[in-house]
This record gives sequence, C-alpha cells and structure tokens, in this order.
Amino acid sequence: MSSVAVLTPESFAEHRSGLKDQDMSGCVPEDEAYIPTYLEAFPPLPEKGAPGEKTGEPASAWGGKIRPIKASVITQVFHVPLEERRYKDNSQFGEGEEAKVCLDIMQRTGAHIELSLAKDQGLSIMVTGKLESVMKARKEIVARLQTQASATVAIPKEHHRFVIGKNGEKLQDLELKTATKIAIPRPDDPSANIRITGTKEGIEKARHEILLISAEQDKRAVERLSLEKAFHPFIAGAHNRLVQELSQETGARISIPPPSLPKDEIVITGEKEAVALALSRIRAIYEDKKRKTTTISVEVKKSQHKYIIGPKGNTLQEILETTGVSVEMPPLDSGSETIILRGEPDKLGPALTQVYAKAKSAMVVEVTAPAWLHRFIIGKKGQNIGRITQQLPRVHIEFTDGEERISLEGPTEEVEQAQAQIQEIIKDLLVRMDYTEVIIDQRFHRHLIGKNGANINRIKEQYKVSVRIPQDSERSGLVRIEGDPKGVQLARRELIEMVQRMENERTKDLIVEQKFHRTIIGQKGEKIKEVRDKFPEVIINFPDPSQKSDTVQLRGPKNEVEKCGKFLQKIIADLVRPASFHLCLRLSRLDFTAAFFFLLLFQIENSFSLSVPIFKQFHKNIIGKGGANIKKIREETNTKIDLPTENSNSEMIVITGKKSYCEAARDRILAIQRELANIKETEVAIPARLHNSLIGSKGCLVRSIMEDCGGVHIHFPSEGSGSDKVTIRGPVGEVEKAKKQLLQLAEEKQVNNFTAELQAKPEYHKFLIGRGGANIRRVRDKTGARIIFPSPDDTEQELITIVGKEEAVRQAQKELECLVKNLDDVVEDNMVVDVRHHRHFVCRRGQVLRELAEEYGGVAVSFPRTGANSQRVTLKGAKDCVEAAKKCIQEIIEDLESQVSVEVAIPQRYHRAIMGPKGCRIQLITREHEVQIKFPEREDSTAGQEAPPQENGEVSPEAEFVARKCDIITIAGRVEKCELAKAALLALVPITEDVEVSYELHRYIIGQKGSGIRKMMEEYEVNIWVPQPEKQLDVIKVTGLVANMERAKQGLLDRVKELQAEQADRALRSFKVTMSVDPKFHPKIIGRKGAVISQIRKDHDVSIQFPDKGDEQQDLIVISGYERNAEEASRAIQQLVAEWQEMVSQDVHLDPRTHARIIGARGKAIRKLMEEFKVDIRFPQPGSDEPDKVTVTGLPETVDNAIDHLLNLEEEYMLSVTETETLAAYMKPPSRYGGGGGAGADDSSGGPAKGFVVRDAPWNAAGNKAPDMSSAEDFPTFGTGVASKQASAWGPKKF
Repeated sequence: MSSVAVLTPESFAEHRSGLKDQDMSGCVPEDEAYIPTYLEAFPPLPEKGAPGEKTGEPASAWGGKIRPIKASVITQVFHVPLEERRYKDNSQFGEGEEAKVCLDIMQRTGAHIELSLAKDQGLSIMVTGKLESVMKARKEIVARLQTQASATVAIPKEHHRFVIGKNGEKLQDLELKTATKIAIPRPDDPSANIRITGTKEGIEKARHEILLISAEQDKRAVERLSLEKAFHPFIAGAHNRLVQELSQETGARISIPPPSLPKDEIVITGEKEAVALALSRIRAIYEDKKRKTTTISVEVKKSQHKYIIGPKGNTLQEILETTGVSVEMPPLDSGSETIILRGEPDKLGPALTQVYAKAKSAMVVEVTAPAWLHRFIIGKKGQNIGRITQQLPRVHIEFTDGEERISLEGPTEEVEQAQAQIQEIIKDLLVRMDYTEVIIDQRFHRHLIGKNGANINRIKEQYKVSVRIPQDSERSGLVRIEGDPKGVQLARRELIEMVQRMENERTKDLIVEQKFHRTIIGQKGEKIKEVRDKFPEVIINFPDPSQKSDTVQLRGPKNEVEKCGKFLQKIIADLVRPASFHLCLRLSRLDFTAAFFFLLLFQIENSFSLSVPIFKQFHKNIIGKGGANIKKIREETNTKIDLPTENSNSEMIVITGKKSYCEAARDRILAIQRELANIKETEVAIPARLHNSLIGSKGCLVRSIMEDCGGVHIHFPSEGSGSDKVTIRGPVGEVEKAKKQLLQLAEEKQVNNFTAELQAKPEYHKFLIGRGGANIRRVRDKTGARIIFPSPDDTEQELITIVGKEEAVRQAQKELECLVKNLDDVVEDNMVVDVRHHRHFVCRRGQVLRELAEEYGGVAVSFPRTGANSQRVTLKGAKDCVEAAKKCIQEIIEDLESQVSVEVAIPQRYHRAIMGPKGCRIQLITREHEVQIKFPEREDSTAGQEAPPQENGEVSPEAEFVARKCDIITIAGRVEKCELAKAALLALVPITEDVEVSYELHRYIIGQKGSGIRKMMEEYEVNIWVPQPEKQLDVIKVTGLVANMERAKQGLLDRVKELQAEQADRALRSFKVTMSVDPKFHPKIIGRKGAVISQIRKDHDVSIQFPDKGDEQQDLIVISGYERNAEEASRAIQQLVAEWQEMVSQDVHLDPRTHARIIGARGKAIRKLMEEFKVDIRFPQPGSDEPDKVTVTGLPETVDNAIDHLLNLEEEYMLSVTETETLAAYMKPPSRYGGGGGAGADDSSGGPAKGFVVRDAPWNAAGNKAPDMSSAEDFPTFGTGVASKQASAWGPKKF
C-alpha cells in the first residue's frame, strides 16, 4: 500500500522540525499525521518470474506480469530475382513501370514501399505499415512486379471446405501469407484439383499448407450410425451426462439429434481410433438396452402432458435419472394422449408412479366471469389479482380478451384456493356493479371527453363509474358505462343530455386574420376569457398557429349562437374605421369586450368578398406581363384577388378585403375589360319578387339567356336587399338582346308562370336544338314557350324545362315529345360516297364522324374498311337524325368536290411567324374560313442557291426575294374561302420599315448581352434589326405585322429620346473640379472607414477621386458631378481643411503601462474622450522608439484640456498599477533553488525546502545521506544530455 503526503510550503518547515523532534524522542505523537515507510511509498518492481512463483514471496504491489506491447507498424523485406522480374529495363530505374505500380499500390493500401536494385540486378522491396496493409501490399507487389507461375495440387473433394474455412477466412489468410491466388473448384465441379497462381516460392508455400490441411483431415474419421430414436435417451443419458462422459473417454465428438427432430442418425467425428472406440461403446449400449427393456403405454390428458415434460424437458430427465426409464411423449401438435414408458421391467412401476404424480401435480381450472368484470377483478394496477398471486405464487392466472372465462393453472391445492378467492370477488362485484351501453355518434366523442378529459373525468368522479369511449380508429359509436348501478344510470342520462344539447348546437365561422389571433386571446388567455364569460354557452375555437388559418369558429346552442350572430351584425352596422378603433383602445374607460368586438368587426370588414365575371379571353390582360397589372391593383386597393386556373371554365374573379376597397378593385378590373372590348353595362328594373323565378332552378333560366346572348353576364341583387335593379354586362348587341329576353320573361312570369319538364337522352339535345338553334327556335316561335336545356354542370342531364303559359307549354311539350319519339325509332339507311372522299371522314381518328354523331342525335355512320373498294356507307339512328346526317354528308361531299388549291408565295423565314405560337394563327384561319393550309418542308438555306446576307443573326431585309419550293404555302377549299384565307395569310406577313437612330445609340438600344433589344421585340412582337457596328449606319430596321409596327416604331423612338436625355445628363454630370489639398489632410477628409468622404458624396451627389500612391501630384483631388454640386463639394472640403489647418499637435509622455486603460475595450474609452474634447489622439505603435509618446491634435484650447485630462488619468491609473505590482511581488512563489520568499525562507537550516518525508529510507541507513532534490544528477531532467557517471542510491541511470 503506497501513501502520498502533500505538504504546503507554509507547513513544510513546521513538518520538518516536528519530524526531527520525533526522531530524537523515539516516539510518534498520536495527533501527528502518519508517515509512510520507504517500501510503502516506493514498492519494488516485480522480478522476471511470475509474482510469488517458486519462492513463495508475496506478489509485488506493481501487479502481475506486464504484457509486451506489439508495434502497430511493421516492416517486411523480400527479394525478387532478375529472372522473375516482370519489368527488366534498368535504364530508368525509379521512373519506369515498376515505380508507377508501386505508387498505385501505396495509394490503394496505405503502405510505404521502397525499391532498391541489388548487384545481381534483383529487386529488393521494403514494405512498411500496419500488418494488414503490408500483407495486402505484398500480395499486390508479387502479382504485378513478379512473373507468375501456376501449379495444381490434388486433395480429396471433401477436404476443400477445410481449406476455405468459415466464410472463406482461412483461404483469404492463406493467400495473404503466401502472396498467391488460390482457385478452388465449385462444389458441383467434379474436379478435385486446386489451382495456385503466384511466384515459385509462394506456390511452394501454399502447396505445402494445403497438403498439411488435407493430411490433418486424413487422420480424422466420420461415422454415421442409424439407431432407433426410442433408444437415443439411453445413449445420451440423463441430462446428456453419459454421452459427455463417452466423448471425454474416447476423444470423439458424438452428435445425437434432439427429441424434437425426427432423425435417428447419430454422427461421430474425430480421430479414427477414437471414432471406432466410441462406435463400439454406443453399439454395446444400444444392444444391451434393446435386449433388456420393454414398454408400457398409459393415457394421460393432453393438458397434463406439459407437467410431465417439465420446463425444457427437465422432468423427463429427472425420471430417466432416478429410474432409468425413458418416457416418450406424443408431439404437442398431435391429438394423441398416449405416453410410452421404455425401460427394464422392474423399473417401469416406479417410473409410472412418478409420471402420474407429475401429471397430477398441477391442474387447470376455468372460472366463468362476464368479460366486462375482468378489469375490476384485476383491480387498479393489478391490485386484486396481485394479492392472490403473492399468496399463491405458483398459480398462473390468465384472462382472455372478449371471453367470459378466467384460466387458473398451478398446483392443485393452490389452484383451488385461488379459484375460491376469485369466485368470491366475482360474486361481490356482481352484487355492487352494473354496466350499460349507449350508442353515441362518433362526431360527439371528443366533446364528451372535453379538453384534457375534463368532461369525462368529472362524470367518472361524480358518479363513481368507468366510461369507455372507443378510439377514433375503431369507428364505433358504442360507449360503455360500468360501476355502481345507480351511478351508471345517472351517468347514462347525463351523457344522453349532453348529446342532445350538442345535436342542437350550431357552428359559425368568422374570418379573422391570423396575425390578430394572439392579440385577441391576450396574455395567458385573459382577454378571450372575458369574451367567453360574456357568452358562456358559446365555445370560441382558434385554429392552431401551424395551420395558418384565418377561421375562428363559434359553437354553441342554436339560440345562443343566433343571439351572438345578431349582436355581431348590430355592431357591424356601426362599423368604425381602424383609426377610430385605435383611438378607442387608448381610452381607459373602454372595456376589453367592446374593444374585442371592434377588432373583430375590423377583421370582418376586411373579409368582404366580391365575385366579378370577366370574359375568359381578357384574364391574361388583367394579369398583365409578369403579373404587373394584377399586382398593382392588389397593392393600390389593399385587396386579395384570386383568378380561376387557366384550364378552368369559370370566368369569376374573386376579390376579398374591405367592401369599399373590393368595389374599387372591381371597377378597375371592369375598366380594363371595357378598354379591351366593346363592353356595355345596363340596368333593368324588375320587381324583386320575380327574381327567384327568373333565375330558375339552380340558375337554369338566367343561364340559358346568358348562353343565348353570347355569354353576357346578368347580375341579380343579393336576396333581402329589396333592390329591383338587375345588371347586364357584355357586348353591345348581346346586352340589348339579353335585356329584351329578360323583360319578356319577366312579363311572362307576371302573366303566367307555368313550368313543365321533359326527359330526353343527352345525345338527342343537339338534334332537338338543331344547327344554330333552328329546331328549337321553330318550336319557340310556334308555341311561344321557353325551352331550357341542362348545362354541362347540371346533375340531371336528361331534364328539359319548358316555361310559359300553360297552353303554350303543353303544346311545346307535345311537339318535343313527338320529336323525341321519332328519335327513339331507330332506322338503318345507306348512301353512296366516292371512295376518294372516305379519308376525309375517317382521318384524325374519325373527328368528322364524331361531330356528326354529336350534332345529329348520336347517329352511327359506318364507312367500309380501307381496301374494300366499296362506296356504300351505312347510317343507323333515329329517322330524322339519319336524314339530317345524310344531308350533311352530301353537303360535305359537295364542298370536297368543289375544292380548289391556291398557292401563296411567302418567304420561308416568315413561316414560323405566320403560324404563331403552337400554330394558333393558322388554326384560327382554318376554322374561320373552313380551309386546309399546308406548309412546305423546310429547306436548308445552304442548299441550292446562296443564302441572303445576315446581320445580327437575322436575314437582311434588303435581300431580294426569289420564290422557291420551300416558300410556297398551299390552301385547299372553296374558291371564295381560299381567297379569303390567302388574304388573311398575306396580312400575317411581316413588313419592314426604317427608323432613323443615331449610330452612337445602337449599343445602348441593344443593351447588355442583347437584353434591351430582346425586351422590345417581346413587348411589341416585332423583329428589330441593328446593322453591324463597322457600317456605322444611322438606321434601324423594324420587321413585324402591320398592326404592331406603329407601336414598335413609337416605342423605339421613345427609347431614343430616353437615351438622348441620359446622354445630356451624363454630359452635365461629367463636370470636374480639381483642387489641391495637402496630403496630410487626406486621411481626415476620408474619415474613419470612409465616413466623412461618403457623407460629402451623399450630400452633394458627386464622385470624389483621391490620387493613387504612385501619382506624381499627391495633393490633387478631383470632384466630378453637376457643376453646382461639384463646386459646393469643393467648398465643403476647403472648409474642413481650413478648420484642420488651425489645429495644433502636441506630444505628451504617458507611462506605457496606463495606455491600455486609457484606450479601453476596443477603443471605446479613447473614442469617447476624443468626442468629448473634439481632438484626435494617437498612441505609439508597438516597438516604437518612444513608447510613452502620445500625440494630441486639435484646436489649441481643446488640446490643452485633453492633455490635462490624460495626465490626470495617468496619475490615477499609476496608483492602481503600482499597487498591483507590489502585491504580485509578495505573492510570488519561493524559488526552487533558493529559500527566498514565503514561509520557507524562515527555515533555520537555510537549505532547500524538503517536500516529502518517508520512514526507513535507504539514505537514513548508516553511512548514507539523503538525496539532494536540487541536484541534477540525483534528479535528472527528462530530455537533457547524459549526466556525469556517478553512483547513486537509486541505482544505475537509464537513458
């Protein structure tokens, strides 16, 4: 046991003097600290042998044998003879392929490789690194730098797996050690030869190792012995003891399959002699048991089998051990209850007794109990059942979910006791417990539970019941109540009442911006609590902040919510502006509830929504380029504007915000539409009582008028407003037509408002309407009734509504029924169509046939197959539809036969412009004029004739046009329509005009990387051609459509004016003023981080340039800008210089130790001082010749004041510095080699301080002296040179 004493310098002298006194007196006082002996403080090192070995001496305090530490880095050197070198060119040793290979191996393995050439031209290789890296590197070096040989070695096929080893580890290790590649044939390969590739030396080593492995396996033998499974327990013995003893005696390994495995093969492995001995012993046991044993069978209940088997089969092993009888059990998954006992006849009786005893040692009993009582039987946290299991620990009690039984298993007596206790608990619970089940809609479950379970917990505590509400995932409405019978009924009644109240509840949503939610709620919910107190039955729910929702939900009894709604509407009627609201908040007498409602009303005011119908084709104009128009309207009106998606059929634009702002935004949007089209808006006075009947069911009547009149918009006032004004907006002619129809319909409604409905298949509707509405117009004119067909959005697609006088409606209904009846009569007819026209009808996936079917009541038109050479076409459908379809087909054929082809020559470079984006312009012409337009194949301009000159990537407009095949566009159709289409195409051909623009401005018009000219071309949809710079022409050519040319030219001229104005402005801004200022003032003019000069530049909007370091005239400052501004900036600088010239500089000497205190943290103190005295203070740089010199610059009086202040600070700080240094001198620790300072200086001996004391040290013996701790020889310093050789009590020195 070593002990270390740490003594402080203050107590060292006292300790030493006390020790001397004790030595003289020969005794140690009881209150003195214990001083360890030398052997305790410094135990001896252990000897070479193990501690305590042979000598019997006690082990050293240093512990057991110290294990040697192996080096992690190893070095291997090997030699490659000249004849085995792969690369033998020595002229470039160190630079050839060998060096490249070594470098690659070093990078891949991390090992260090050094090559050297021996006298015999052999290669010496030294590899250094970690063991694994060295082995990998060596293998690669041998494979890549040494010529490879190969050999085969044949060993028995069954020995191959021992060469491979587990997971191939042995083979990998062998390859690394021998630096070879070993190929072992696959298991399905009949060959037994193993191929080895590598150097001769490596091949020999690998071959030797493989043969050793095979030889070792030759000595081993494997025997498989098939014996009846029933006798395996006798061979294994109880708890496998017999087979273990047999293995130890013979040295062979014996593997007996477990009872659960249906195998009777015993495997014996090991040395041949050992295997033979074990085999004979096992056969002897088997023969003996087979001759002496007999069997008996007994029937035991299946449920008792597990008690006979015991845990992990221990009971069977115990019976085998005590009686020598084997008990064979049927498999647990079989229904058999027969158990077979095998053994000697005189031992079967005791074994059978034990089997029955084990079978009856435990029993299983089932107790019947309602499933809902199970958790009460178990008790809170298992309290009741835990009490039983503590008393009867060997009884296992199992509850089955959903079943009315409890299983008890264990020793018979204990099970009976547990059964009695559980039955007593059940009897008691049945007397004082009851349950009921209530079906409650799942949507009310969370309200029954309440916030954090408040509601349900209150019911549980109040009525002493348990309420089980199913989880949402169960999708069940069954609520179960269990507990005291009276409490169950009361809880059930209260739950039903709560559900009834909730069914009578109403929910209302208010739109309040989320940013105001926290303000409304207030700190810790104080403000919202006041509102809830005012409306206690109304629940106010705010959305979670993460949802970013503006909807605040009010929920409560219907009547209360209605009252709350009316109250809010009353406040909405007296809306105040936000400014008034803020004023009210500042009034101390205004309570929070009123303030809350003012805030709420403000939010409601901002949630006003307005829908504006705008023709779909104008939506893009309202959005504007890059969303510029819509963004401007949103910002200026402070509203939210939502447009329908591009692929939507809706024309409604929704505006949200304050009512007045929404109306302003609506007016601006409508103004844009009016500018773009000839839109008219008119108002019609129709009594409000007729509005609903005019709108019709789901808006069918008013929608039919809007569709008839070219998509006009008809807006009725909101219900309850009492207004009679109906607004109609749309194209001028259509508005008048809609107005006439609306007034006519209103008159009809006033006279008679009779309605009838008719069912007709949707495919008949188009035929009933007729081309251009001819059929339905005829019925309307004849009867005077109004007929309304369903829109595509209506759910009832077969319903046709007839409105008008009763007589007219009846007549129209009769006419339509007759038409529908005719359509229902399907007929089949034929017609002859020339084969050359068939393709027109069936091309484009039969588009023409689909249009015929849609137009004529779903008539089916069948053309003969291609190649059939038949002209017969079959039509099938309603008689009238078939006749109309035949007539239409005949008209199409006449059109086809009368078609002509017209050629239009337009230069190919304009074709893409004529087509338009995605061919939209050509599609429009083909639809309007019913023609076919075919463009020629594009032709490479380099083929054929020479290409016209190009400038700026475009063909020069001056190039003379010569029509080529690729320029001819073909138009097919009727003569008159082809001419119209030709005129339309020619109108799309761009024209070229010249615009005079000064050559100097061309580069500004083009812009950076062509951005300027590209922007203009996109905006005006033209091509702008700028001549090459070397031509220096003052003209720009603009090419585009006639409609766009004027705008483009005007835009270009406007841009020229802007550039000219910018040039003039640049000329004015280029005025320069040069002034001479002494360079010593330049840093002051610039200021700290450029603050002063930046302020001058900003104030006068000028550019100020200071001279560079290499300039000859270092005093010149150049000011550029407007003339007036430059002169003002010059005067400002001159004024600053004049002030600085009045300043003086004075040096003051301050002790360097005070400089840091005066400057302060990050210069904060000195900056404050300079600002206070309006001076500049400069401290000397580190390493300066005069470290105490400080320069103060400023006006004379301010410099004197600043110096006085600095001297005062120096005096004050020096007191602190002196005090600190004095204290530090006293606090300095005593020297190691002297006795100065501290308590150690008072030692009477005057020698060096002694730090540690031990007893019975070697130097205390006679003739020895204590080592000098200050001596470098007795206590050498690590890392110094070798001290002089001198004997020491510490033994020889080691370095």
